[in-house]
Amino acid sequence: MKRIALTLASALVLAVLLCSAAWAGMVAQGKCIEHDKAAKTIKIEEYDTNFTPENKYGTPTGTVTVFDVSEAKIGIPPEPNDILRIAYTSENDKYHAVKVMNVTKQDLSKKK
Repeated sequence: MKRIALTLASALVLAVLLCSAAWAGMVAQGKCIEHDKAAKTIKIEEYDTNFTPENKYGTPTGTVTVFDVSEAKIGIPPEPNDILRIAYTSENDKYHAVKVMNVTKQDLSKKK
C-alpha cells in the first residue's frame, strides 16, 4: 500500500514538474553546492533521471551549474548538500531560476 502511495505521489510530482517545465522552460535537479545570498546565485551539481532505490533523486552527473535566483520564488531556503529542483529559463548561456524547491526538506512523498 505504501509503495502504491509513493508511486502516485511521485507521478503527481512529475506531472507538476512537467507543467512547471512547460511554463518556465526547463527543470534541473541536483545537490546544492552553494547558495550565495549576496550574489543571488545557487550552484548545484546536477543529477540525471536514473532513479534507483540507492539514488532516489537520480545519479550525480558531475555537471555544475550556477543559477541566478534574483527573481526566483524560493521555498525552504537551501543549504549545502540539500537536493534542489529548479525551474529555469536560459538566455545567452545564463540560467535564470523561476522557482526553487528544496526537495530534501519539502519532499512531497513524505506528506500525508
